[in-house]
Amino acid sequence: MYEEIRPFNDAEASEALRRVSTNPNIKKISKYLFPDQDADTIVKLLSNVKTVDQFQNDVMSVVIKAVILKSTDGLTYDGLDYFNKDSKGRVPKYLLLSNHRDIVLDAGFTQIIFFDNHLPLTEIAVGDNLVKDSFFEDIIRSNRMIKVTRSLNPREVYSTSKVLSEYIRMRITENANSIWLAQRQGRTKDGNDFTEQGLLKMLAMSGTGDFVKDFMDVRILPVSFSYEFESCDILKAIELVKKAHSDKPYVKAPDEDYNSMLTGIRQPKGRIHVSFCEPITYEELSTCSTLDHNMRFQCLGAIIDDKIHRNYKLYPNNFIALDLLRGNNEHCNKYYPSEKDKFVHYMNTQLKKVPEGIDLDEVEKIFLEIYANPIINR
Repeated sequence: MYEEIRPFNDAEASEALRRVSTNPNIKKISKYLFPDQDADTIVKLLSNVKTVDQFQNDVMSVVIKAVILKSTDGLTYDGLDYFNKDSKGRVPKYLLLSNHRDIVLDAGFTQIIFFDNHLPLTEIAVGDNLVKDSFFEDIIRSNRMIKVTRSLNPREVYSTSKVLSEYIRMRITENANSIWLAQRQGRTKDGNDFTEQGLLKMLAMSGTGDFVKDFMDVRILPVSFSYEFESCDILKAIELVKKAHSDKPYVKAPDEDYNSMLTGIRQPKGRIHVSFCEPITYEELSTCSTLDHNMRFQCLGAIIDDKIHRNYKLYPNNFIALDLLRGNNEHCNKYYPSEKDKFVHYMNTQLKKVPEGIDLDEVEKIFLEIYANPIINR
Protein backbone atom coordinates (compact mmCIF):
# COMPACT_ATOMS: atom_id res chain seq x y z
CA MET A 1 0.00 0.00 0.00
CA TYR A 2 2.85 2.39 0.80
CA GLU A 3 5.34 1.15 -1.81
CA GLU A 4 5.39 4.42 -3.75
CA ILE A 5 6.10 6.68 -0.78
CA ARG A 6 7.93 4.69 1.90
CA PRO A 7 11.71 4.82 2.39
CA PHE A 8 13.82 2.07 0.82
CA ASN A 9 14.45 -1.06 2.84
CA ASP A 10 17.99 -2.38 3.31
CA ALA A 11 18.13 -4.41 0.09
CA GLU A 12 16.68 -1.56 -2.01
CA ALA A 13 19.02 0.97 -0.42
CA SER A 14 22.10 -1.17 -1.03
CA GLU A 15 21.21 -1.48 -4.72
CA ALA A 16 20.34 2.21 -5.02
CA LEU A 17 23.60 3.32 -3.42
CA ARG A 18 25.62 1.18 -5.80
CA ARG A 19 24.00 3.20 -8.60
CA VAL A 20 24.80 6.44 -6.76
CA SER A 21 28.47 5.47 -6.38
CA THR A 22 28.86 5.29 -10.18
CA ASN A 23 27.32 8.73 -10.82
CA PRO A 24 29.92 11.36 -11.86
CA ASN A 25 28.32 13.94 -9.53
CA ILE A 26 29.51 11.96 -6.50
CA LYS A 27 33.17 12.79 -7.12
CA LYS A 28 32.32 16.50 -7.46
CA ILE A 29 30.40 16.42 -4.18
CA SER A 30 33.20 14.50 -2.52
CA LYS A 31 35.82 17.00 -3.67
CA TYR A 32 33.79 19.91 -2.33
CA LEU A 33 33.15 18.33 1.07
CA PHE A 34 36.58 16.76 1.47
CA PRO A 35 39.00 18.91 -0.59
CA ASP A 36 42.10 17.47 1.10
CA GLN A 37 41.12 13.87 0.46
CA ASP A 38 40.89 11.59 -2.54
CA ALA A 39 38.01 12.37 -4.94
CA ASP A 40 36.76 8.82 -4.35
CA THR A 41 36.24 9.37 -0.60
CA ILE A 42 32.43 9.15 -0.71
CA VAL A 43 32.54 6.43 -3.37
CA LYS A 44 34.64 4.29 -1.00
CA LEU A 45 32.21 4.94 1.85
CA LEU A 46 29.25 3.94 -0.32
CA SER A 47 30.90 0.78 -1.62
CA ASN A 48 30.65 -0.90 1.79
CA VAL A 49 27.03 0.04 2.56
CA LYS A 50 24.64 -2.86 3.04
CA THR A 51 21.88 -1.31 5.21
CA VAL A 52 20.02 1.98 5.71
CA ASP A 53 21.47 2.31 9.22
CA GLN A 54 24.96 1.84 7.85
CA PHE A 55 24.37 4.49 5.17
CA GLN A 56 23.16 7.00 7.76
CA ASN A 57 25.87 6.15 10.30
CA ASP A 58 28.88 5.81 8.00
CA VAL A 59 28.06 8.17 5.14
CA MET A 60 25.36 10.76 5.88
CA SER A 61 26.66 11.60 9.35
CA VAL A 62 30.09 12.24 7.82
CA VAL A 63 28.62 14.36 5.02
CA ILE A 64 26.42 16.51 7.31
CA LYS A 65 29.27 17.06 9.76
CA ALA A 66 31.46 18.17 6.86
CA VAL A 67 28.75 20.68 5.82
CA ILE A 68 28.56 22.00 9.40
CA LEU A 69 32.35 22.36 9.61
CA LYS A 70 32.67 23.94 6.17
CA SER A 71 29.70 26.32 6.04
CA THR A 72 28.57 27.17 9.60
CA ASP A 73 29.87 28.69 12.82
CA GLY A 74 28.29 25.92 14.85
CA LEU A 75 25.03 24.07 15.42
CA THR A 76 23.26 24.36 18.79
CA TYR A 77 19.96 22.95 19.98
CA ASP A 78 17.60 22.55 22.93
CA GLY A 79 14.51 20.56 23.85
CA LEU A 80 15.91 17.03 23.64
CA ASP A 81 14.39 16.28 27.06
CA TYR A 82 11.15 15.50 25.22
CA PHE A 83 12.89 12.41 23.83
CA ASN A 84 13.85 10.89 27.20
CA LYS A 85 13.08 7.18 27.46
CA ASP A 86 9.86 6.13 29.18
CA SER A 87 9.55 3.57 32.00
CA LYS A 88 9.81 0.75 29.45
CA GLY A 89 13.02 2.14 27.97
CA ARG A 90 11.35 3.40 24.78
CA VAL A 91 12.15 6.74 23.15
CA PRO A 92 8.86 8.57 22.43
CA LYS A 93 8.09 9.16 18.76
CA TYR A 94 6.66 12.43 17.42
CA LEU A 95 5.58 14.14 14.26
CA LEU A 96 8.27 16.83 14.13
CA LEU A 97 6.40 19.70 12.47
CA SER A 98 9.14 22.12 11.47
CA ASN A 99 9.54 25.54 9.98
CA HIS A 100 11.36 25.15 6.66
CA ARG A 101 14.27 27.35 5.62
CA ASP A 102 16.63 25.07 3.66
CA ILE A 103 15.66 22.37 1.14
CA VAL A 104 17.79 19.56 2.60
CA LEU A 105 19.69 20.88 5.61
CA ASP A 106 16.75 21.41 7.99
CA ALA A 107 16.12 17.68 7.96
CA GLY A 108 19.83 16.86 7.75
CA PHE A 109 20.67 18.89 10.85
CA THR A 110 17.78 17.24 12.71
CA GLN A 111 19.27 13.85 11.88
CA ILE A 112 22.78 14.73 13.02
CA ILE A 113 21.46 16.06 16.34
CA PHE A 114 19.68 12.76 16.91
CA PHE A 115 22.72 10.79 15.74
CA ASP A 116 25.09 12.60 18.12
CA ASN A 117 22.70 12.05 21.03
CA HIS A 118 22.15 8.33 20.28
CA LEU A 119 18.47 8.82 19.48
CA PRO A 120 16.63 6.86 16.76
CA LEU A 121 16.86 8.77 13.48
CA THR A 122 13.64 10.08 11.98
CA GLU A 123 11.90 9.43 8.71
CA ILE A 124 11.71 12.60 6.61
CA ALA A 125 8.86 13.73 4.35
CA VAL A 126 10.18 15.26 1.12
CA GLY A 127 8.34 16.74 -1.87
CA ASP A 128 8.46 14.72 -5.07
CA ASN A 129 9.99 17.72 -6.85
CA LEU A 130 13.29 16.61 -5.30
CA VAL A 131 13.05 13.02 -6.49
CA LYS A 132 12.36 13.56 -10.18
CA ASP A 133 16.05 12.86 -10.77
CA SER A 134 16.82 9.16 -10.11
CA PHE A 135 20.20 10.11 -8.59
CA PHE A 136 18.52 12.17 -5.86
CA GLU A 137 15.71 9.66 -5.39
CA ASP A 138 18.26 6.92 -4.72
CA ILE A 139 20.02 9.04 -2.09
CA ILE A 140 16.89 10.43 -0.49
CA ARG A 141 14.88 7.22 -0.19
CA SER A 142 17.95 5.39 1.14
CA ASN A 143 18.06 8.04 3.86
CA ARG A 144 14.66 7.18 5.39
CA MET A 145 12.80 9.73 3.30
CA ILE A 146 9.07 9.57 2.53
CA LYS A 147 7.99 10.83 -0.89
CA VAL A 148 5.25 13.47 -0.74
CA THR A 149 3.39 13.74 -4.05
CA ARG A 150 2.38 17.29 -4.97
CA SER A 151 1.91 17.94 -8.68
CA LEU A 152 -1.31 16.07 -9.42
CA ASN A 153 -4.94 16.80 -10.27
CA PRO A 154 -7.33 17.35 -7.31
CA ARG A 155 -8.65 13.76 -7.26
CA GLU A 156 -5.13 12.31 -7.19
CA VAL A 157 -4.05 14.85 -4.55
CA TYR A 158 -6.87 13.64 -2.28
CA SER A 159 -5.94 10.00 -2.76
CA THR A 160 -2.18 10.46 -2.21
CA SER A 161 -2.77 12.78 0.76
CA LYS A 162 -4.89 10.12 2.45
CA VAL A 163 -2.19 7.50 1.93
CA LEU A 164 0.45 9.85 3.35
CA SER A 165 -1.78 10.66 6.33
CA GLU A 166 -2.35 6.97 7.04
CA TYR A 167 1.36 6.21 6.76
CA ILE A 168 2.34 9.00 9.17
CA ARG A 169 -0.31 7.97 11.69
CA MET A 170 0.74 4.33 11.49
CA ARG A 171 4.44 5.06 12.07
CA ILE A 172 3.76 7.34 15.05
CA THR A 173 1.07 5.29 16.77
CA GLU A 174 3.12 2.09 16.43
CA ASN A 175 6.08 3.95 18.00
CA ALA A 176 8.12 2.92 14.95
CA ASN A 177 9.75 6.22 14.00
CA SER A 178 9.48 9.94 14.50
CA ILE A 179 8.78 11.76 11.24
CA TRP A 180 10.11 15.17 10.17
CA LEU A 181 7.58 17.19 8.16
CA ALA A 182 7.69 20.82 7.06
CA GLN A 183 4.84 23.01 8.33
CA ARG A 184 4.10 24.14 4.77
CA GLN A 185 4.65 23.09 1.18
CA GLY A 186 8.03 24.43 0.16
CA ARG A 187 10.42 26.65 2.06
CA THR A 188 9.51 29.87 3.82
CA LYS A 189 10.65 32.54 1.36
CA ASP A 190 9.90 35.73 3.32
CA GLY A 191 10.83 34.81 6.90
CA ASN A 192 7.19 34.17 7.85
CA ASP A 193 6.88 30.73 9.44
CA PHE A 194 3.21 29.75 9.31
CA THR A 195 1.57 26.32 9.26
CA GLU A 196 -0.66 25.55 6.29
CA GLN A 197 -4.19 24.56 7.28
CA GLY A 198 -4.25 22.09 4.41
CA LEU A 199 -1.40 20.16 5.98
CA LEU A 200 -3.27 19.82 9.28
CA LYS A 201 -6.40 18.71 7.42
CA MET A 202 -4.27 16.12 5.60
CA LEU A 203 -3.13 14.72 8.96
CA ALA A 204 -6.75 14.48 10.11
CA MET A 205 -7.81 12.50 7.01
CA SER A 206 -6.65 9.22 8.54
CA GLY A 207 -8.32 9.85 11.90
CA THR A 208 -11.64 8.86 13.42
CA GLY A 209 -13.20 12.33 13.37
CA ASP A 210 -12.43 12.93 17.04
CA PHE A 211 -10.28 16.08 16.75
CA VAL A 212 -8.54 15.76 20.12
CA LYS A 213 -7.82 12.03 19.87
CA ASP A 214 -6.71 12.22 16.23
CA PHE A 215 -4.07 14.87 16.92
CA MET A 216 -3.00 13.40 20.26
CA ASP A 217 -2.29 10.18 18.37
CA VAL A 218 0.08 11.84 15.88
CA ARG A 219 1.93 13.62 18.71
CA ILE A 220 2.90 16.93 17.09
CA LEU A 221 6.15 18.44 18.34
CA PRO A 222 6.91 21.80 16.66
CA VAL A 223 10.53 22.44 15.63
CA SER A 224 12.04 25.90 15.15
CA PHE A 225 15.10 26.39 12.90
CA SER A 226 17.06 29.65 13.13
CA TYR A 227 19.83 30.52 10.68
CA GLU A 228 22.09 33.50 11.40
CA PHE A 229 22.49 33.94 7.63
CA GLU A 230 19.37 32.75 5.84
CA SER A 231 19.85 29.94 3.37
CA CYS A 232 19.43 31.16 -0.24
CA ASP A 233 18.26 34.59 1.02
CA ILE A 234 18.92 36.51 -2.19
CA LEU A 235 17.43 33.75 -4.38
CA LYS A 236 14.26 33.79 -2.28
CA ALA A 237 13.97 37.59 -2.49
CA ILE A 238 14.45 37.58 -6.27
CA GLU A 239 11.83 34.83 -6.68
CA LEU A 240 9.25 36.76 -4.65
CA VAL A 241 9.79 39.93 -6.69
CA LYS A 242 9.39 37.95 -9.93
CA LYS A 243 6.15 36.45 -8.61
CA ALA A 244 4.82 39.88 -7.60
CA HIS A 245 5.28 41.22 -11.12
CA SER A 246 3.86 38.29 -13.06
CA ASP A 247 0.22 37.50 -13.74
CA LYS A 248 1.17 33.88 -14.40
CA PRO A 249 2.03 31.14 -11.88
CA TYR A 250 5.74 31.04 -11.10
CA VAL A 251 7.37 28.13 -12.94
CA LYS A 252 10.73 26.96 -11.69
CA ALA A 253 13.58 26.44 -14.12
CA PRO A 254 14.48 22.76 -14.62
CA ASP A 255 17.59 23.02 -12.44
CA GLU A 256 16.27 25.58 -9.92
CA ASP A 257 15.73 23.18 -7.01
CA TYR A 258 19.13 21.59 -7.65
CA ASN A 259 20.85 24.99 -7.63
CA SER A 260 19.01 26.02 -4.45
CA MET A 261 20.09 22.77 -2.84
CA LEU A 262 23.75 23.35 -3.70
CA THR A 263 23.57 27.03 -2.72
CA GLY A 264 22.06 26.12 0.64
CA ILE A 265 24.80 23.58 1.30
CA ARG A 266 27.68 25.83 0.22
CA GLN A 267 26.51 29.22 1.48
CA PRO A 268 28.07 30.38 4.78
CA LYS A 269 25.23 30.18 7.29
CA GLY A 270 26.83 31.50 10.46
CA ARG A 271 25.31 30.09 13.62
CA ILE A 272 22.36 27.70 13.49
CA HIS A 273 20.01 26.86 16.34
CA VAL A 274 17.34 24.16 16.45
CA SER A 275 14.68 24.22 19.15
CA PHE A 276 12.50 21.18 19.78
CA CYS A 277 9.44 22.85 21.25
CA GLU A 278 6.90 21.61 23.76
CA PRO A 279 4.62 19.03 22.11
CA ILE A 280 0.98 19.96 21.49
CA THR A 281 -0.99 19.17 24.65
CA TYR A 282 -4.38 17.64 25.34
CA GLU A 283 -5.52 20.95 26.86
CA GLU A 284 -4.52 22.91 23.74
CA LEU A 285 -6.35 20.48 21.47
CA SER A 286 -9.39 20.53 23.72
CA THR A 287 -9.55 24.32 23.45
CA CYS A 288 -9.42 24.12 19.65
CA SER A 289 -12.04 21.35 19.54
CA THR A 290 -14.73 23.70 20.92
CA LEU A 291 -14.61 25.75 17.69
CA ASP A 292 -16.29 25.03 14.37
CA HIS A 293 -14.56 22.83 11.77
CA ASN A 294 -12.28 25.31 9.99
CA MET A 295 -11.57 27.35 13.09
CA ARG A 296 -10.29 24.22 14.84
CA PHE A 297 -7.50 23.90 12.32
CA GLN A 298 -6.78 27.64 12.43
CA CYS A 299 -6.54 27.41 16.22
CA LEU A 300 -4.15 24.44 16.11
CA GLY A 301 -2.03 26.13 13.43
CA ALA A 302 -1.79 29.28 15.55
CA ILE A 303 -0.62 27.26 18.58
CA ILE A 304 2.06 25.52 16.49
CA ASP A 305 3.17 28.84 14.98
CA ASP A 306 3.35 30.51 18.39
CA LYS A 307 5.68 27.79 19.69
CA ILE A 308 7.91 28.10 16.62
CA HIS A 309 7.99 31.91 16.80
CA ARG A 310 8.71 32.02 20.55
CA ASN A 311 11.52 29.47 20.27
CA TYR A 312 13.14 31.05 17.21
CA LYS A 313 16.65 32.19 18.20
CA LEU A 314 17.06 35.85 17.27
CA TYR A 315 20.52 36.94 16.12
CA PRO A 316 21.92 40.48 15.75
CA ASN A 317 21.17 40.22 12.00
CA ASN A 318 17.44 40.02 12.75
CA PHE A 319 17.47 43.26 14.80
CA ILE A 320 19.75 45.04 12.32
CA ALA A 321 17.43 44.14 9.44
CA LEU A 322 14.35 45.38 11.32
CA ASP A 323 16.03 48.72 12.07
CA LEU A 324 17.17 49.09 8.45
CA LEU A 325 13.68 48.21 7.24
CA ARG A 326 12.09 50.83 9.47
CA GLY A 327 14.84 53.40 9.08
CA ASN A 328 15.57 53.75 12.79
CA ASN A 329 17.92 52.49 15.52
CA GLU A 330 15.27 51.22 17.92
CA HIS A 331 17.08 47.93 18.55
CA CYS A 332 20.67 49.23 18.50
CA ASN A 333 21.22 47.81 22.00
CA LYS A 334 20.91 44.34 20.45
CA TYR A 335 23.96 44.60 18.21
CA TYR A 336 27.37 46.24 17.86
CA PRO A 337 28.12 48.78 15.10
CA SER A 338 30.67 46.34 13.68
CA GLU A 339 27.93 43.70 13.37
CA LYS A 340 25.74 46.16 11.51
CA ASP A 341 28.60 47.02 9.15
CA LYS A 342 29.18 43.32 8.51
CA PHE A 343 25.50 42.68 7.75
CA VAL A 344 25.19 45.71 5.44
CA HIS A 345 28.32 44.63 3.56
CA TYR A 346 26.92 41.11 3.26
CA MET A 347 23.57 42.41 2.01
CA ASN A 348 25.17 44.67 -0.58
CA THR A 349 27.29 41.79 -1.81
CA GLN A 350 24.18 39.65 -2.21
CA LEU A 351 22.28 42.44 -3.98
CA LYS A 352 24.96 42.51 -6.67
CA LYS A 353 23.59 39.12 -7.77
CA VAL A 354 20.22 40.61 -8.75
CA PRO A 355 19.72 40.30 -12.55
CA GLU A 356 19.10 43.40 -14.65
CA GLY A 357 15.44 44.28 -15.09
CA ILE A 358 14.48 43.38 -11.52
CA ASP A 359 13.72 46.25 -9.13
CA LEU A 360 16.67 46.41 -6.72
CA ASP A 361 14.75 48.34 -4.05
CA GLU A 362 12.01 45.71 -3.95
CA VAL A 363 14.56 42.91 -3.63
CA GLU A 364 16.32 44.78 -0.80
CA LYS A 365 13.03 45.28 1.06
CA ILE A 366 12.17 41.57 0.87
CA PHE A 367 15.74 40.64 1.77
CA LEU A 368 15.43 42.68 4.97
CA GLU A 369 11.97 41.26 5.70
CA ILE A 370 13.38 37.72 5.57
CA TYR A 371 15.52 38.61 8.59
CA ALA A 372 13.10 41.00 10.30
CA ASN A 373 9.88 38.96 10.19
CA PRO A 374 10.87 36.50 12.96
CA ILE A 375 10.97 39.47 15.38
CA ILE A 376 7.71 40.92 14.07
CA ASN A 377 5.96 37.54 14.36
CA ARG A 378 7.16 37.03 17.91
